[in-house]
Amino acid sequence: MTFPRLPDGARSYSVVERPDGVRYRVYDGTATFRLPHDLGHLVVERETGDHEGFWGAVAAGVVFASMEHLDGRRPPHARERSEAAMRERSDGLRRAELMVWLTGRVAEQGVTSPERVRAAAQEALSTFPGASVDADRVLAASRALREAEERWAGLRPGEELVVDWPEHRPRRPAPHHAGADRGRRRDRGRRQRSG
Repeated sequence: MTFPRLPDGARSYSVVERPDGVRYRVYDGTATFRLPHDLGHLVVERETGDHEGFWGAVAAGVVFASMEHLDGRRPPHARERSEAAMRERSDGLRRAELMVWLTGRVAEQGVTSPERVRAAAQEALSTFPGASVDADRVLAASRALREAEERWAGLRPGEELVVDWPEHRPRRPAPHHAGADRGRRRDRGRRQRSG
């Protein structure tokens, strides 16, 4: 995903390229110095391992109303598959939105206590009976969110942040050797936009 830093007041967007080569522009409100909402989703979902939220849905082929097809051949019956996947993921999408809110609140308030995270999570996830939260992951995501906010604030208009979404593999029994690759993730940092 590429998040260009646009002049304040411009229509904010990111560009996503799925593994199948299809590219979309994803619109996201108005550009400001603040971290774009969709980039916040990406940071939180990636750090908490949530593949049922917004970016996991995009990777799985969901096309939201905020997305504009740029190029690449869409698979047959893409619209029907997108609608079905969105229905299947409705609870996950709603929960991801609440997790982004919770993590943003934890980051903003400088919370470092797992107990305070769990207390805030009870309020945030009250509509999900029996839902639990890994407080350590939320704390890690809040640190990553603050780092992303700092990086974003340091970008000038015309620069961009490029972030990879981790490949999702169904859980399998762990191999017996330590150090097995469980997927990669990387941020490429800033780079000048060309063109």
